[in-house]
Amino acid sequence: MSTVVASVPSGHVYVRHLSPVPATRPTAAPGGSPAVVRLPDPPSGSSPDSPWWPPRMLTPEWVHEHADEFDVMHVHFGFDAVSPEDLRSVVAALRAHDKPLVLTVHDLRNPHHEDPETHEAQLGVLVAEADELITLTEGAAASILRRWGRAATVLPHPHVVSDEWLKQPRIDGQAFVIGIHAKSLRANMDPIPLVDALLEALPSLPGAVLRVDAHTDVMTEGFPRHDAELSARLQSLADDGRLELAVHDFFTDDELFAYLHGLDVSVLAYRFGTHSGWLEACHDLGTWVVAPDCGFYADQRPVLSYAASGPSRVTSFVDAVRTAHDHWLDGDVAPRASVRERHTERASLARAHEAIYTRSVARAGLRRLACTS
Repeated sequence: MSTVVASVPSGHVYVRHLSPVPATRPTAAPGGSPAVVRLPDPPSGSSPDSPWWPPRMLTPEWVHEHADEFDVMHVHFGFDAVSPEDLRSVVAALRAHDKPLVLTVHDLRNPHHEDPETHEAQLGVLVAEADELITLTEGAAASILRRWGRAATVLPHPHVVSDEWLKQPRIDGQAFVIGIHAKSLRANMDPIPLVDALLEALPSLPGAVLRVDAHTDVMTEGFPRHDAELSARLQSLADDGRLELAVHDFFTDDELFAYLHGLDVSVLAYRFGTHSGWLEACHDLGTWVVAPDCGFYADQRPVLSYAASGPSRVTSFVDAVRTAHDHWLDGDVAPRASVRERHTERASLARAHEAIYTRSVARAGLRRLACTS
């Protein structure tokens, strides 16, 4: 019989790739059914771009109504929309039905929150109550152990891009393209000092060009996320021919992968954070990543690090880009995942998650027996 998981969410690429590649599915329950089945995301009705947001599973009402349909709940993303008090209610509902909770700690610091207090309170509830903890890096596991006294199983981030993109060969261009994407200016982003530093350094980097991308909502007056200072600055630099500016709506997956594949270096212009799916996509595509030394980016995959804050932020950043440029001049390619490696990793991740779900369900069964004996 399959283990049925109420996954929060289910449709996110990270979660989808925790299952083995269908053609090479290594484990199955008796009768040929998959060992693990994840319930589909209940439609939220909020946005076609994020059909699982906000996650309806993270309510006690949903748990009570659907408790007979799943064996274990696994929380990944989305709880930033739920108060610590409401999370306690969700946990209480799970306990009332003897349903175990698994938590993957992706973010120790929420990149969307300037103030870490709320996220820490939310993590405090979930980490304390989870039957099993997972995280992506040894550094994050050590931090979880220090802060909450809980051990977490370390499992790597699966691939992000499709097999077709994993196989896509790199194209040797005449220019060394450095990309900074301002996205929608999440709270952890601070791109302008890095842009200014790169513009000053470009004359000493033969063949280098700077491409800056920004979403329409940041660059357009009247939009809720509009940043007048940033948009004016970037537009002025583009008008002067000092950088290439691309303004667009959110990329589709294929558009994002084509963009990253066309860069030699992708800059994570972050002040704080923990792990990164963007970094993972770059590793899939063979694009160098220049990342801050906050969080555990360097533990996740090979990156060129710079100081996230302090007086050496700008100089260390330029040094990291210069290192990537030296590799480019020498014809050295960035470390890149292969299809075979990613498929093997997915099979291993599937087995590891199956084992975690089995342990957590067994533990819930022991609790139930203890309460009835």
